[in-house]
Amino acid sequence: MIYRLKRKSDFDKLFLKGKRVHSKSLTMLYFPSNDFKIGYSVSKKHGKAVKRNRIKRLLRASAREVFKDLKKNYRVVIMPKIREEYKFETFVAEMNYLKRKENL
Repeated sequence: MIYRLKRKSDFDKLFLKGKRVHSKSLTMLYFPSNDFKIGYSVSKKHGKAVKRNRIKRLLRASAREVFKDLKKNYRVVIMPKIREEYKFETFVAEMNYLKRKENL
C-alpha cells in the first residue's frame, strides 16, 4: 500500500535535504525513512487546476505500478517537467528509469 505525503513539513524536509534525480520528464526527490510515503508537486506553470489534477492522477497511477515492490522505505516527491503532452506510459517508463538509476 502506498501512503501519501500530505504535510508541508514533510515536503519542506525533502526539498531541503532530499537527493534529486532527473530524467527527461520527471524529477524525483527522495530521503530514507521508516515507512514509504510519496507526494506529488505540480506547479501552476503546468496549467489550470483541471490539467494539474490530471497530471497528478497519472502520476499516482504510475507510482502504484512502479513502487509496489520496493524493499526499502523512502519519502519521495515526484515533480513533472513541463511538456506539451503527459502520458501514463511515459511516466511509468521514466519512474522505472529513476528507480533503477538510484537502486531503490
